[in-house]
Amino acid sequence: MRLAPTFGLLLILAAAPLHAQSEPSIATVQTGGVQAVLIKPAKPIGSVILLAGGDGRIGVGEGGAIARQGNQLVRTRMAYARKGFAVLVPDRGYDLAALVDLMKTVKRPVTVVGTSRGTQWAAEGIAAGARPDKLVLTSGFLSDASTGEPPGNHRRRIEGNAVSLLGSPSLLPPTLVVHHRQDHCWLTSPEGVAPFIAWAKGKAKVIWLDGGEENGDPCEAQGHHGFSGVDQKVVDGVSAFAR
Repeated sequence: MRLAPTFGLLLILAAAPLHAQSEPSIATVQTGGVQAVLIKPAKPIGSVILLAGGDGRIGVGEGGAIARQGNQLVRTRMAYARKGFAVLVPDRGYDLAALVDLMKTVKRPVTVVGTSRGTQWAAEGIAAGARPDKLVLTSGFLSDASTGEPPGNHRRRIEGNAVSLLGSPSLLPPTLVVHHRQDHCWLTSPEGVAPFIAWAKGKAKVIWLDGGEENGDPCEAQGHHGFSGVDQKVVDGVSAFAR
């Protein structure tokens, strides 16, 4: 069936803005004492702040560029934008409270998502006064039971976990833990999850993941610790919680 020319033109004109709105803006902003990438859909449904692990230095450059993209949260940043969230990805050295305050002006609820050592910095930031609406801890430094014996060639033990850094569950916003059952990193043992959930006194719940791939260092982003091969499951679980 052929459409009348005028009706067909109206369909094209109506469709064009929808396509344009599906493309989020991407920019580098100066906030919280650091450079950060801000990804913003036209009509965000909420905001997520993604805190990388490792040394946290991801090399944010101009125009939203990131030099080091291997970290699980960094490599999936656009997936959160496609879910409708405004996304902030900061370089290391940030003032978390300032980041949260910025994203509250963009769209609430604001969810801080930290992975690996990023969970330490999330806990430190909340203890220092940051007040996100929600918190997600993936492959986290959660409790004393999270930390096992360091490998023989490891230079030093990394101190601090969510329980010790926060001190009291009263500081926790509603919290989601995402953990892989086969996480073999000595700093983020799955055994640390249950003590944290008990300590949180009803403020936290957990999503357990299985499957994926284990490659290289068990504490790096290409193994179960970094949810290699199951990125979308992480994004889906965090997005459902953050909505």
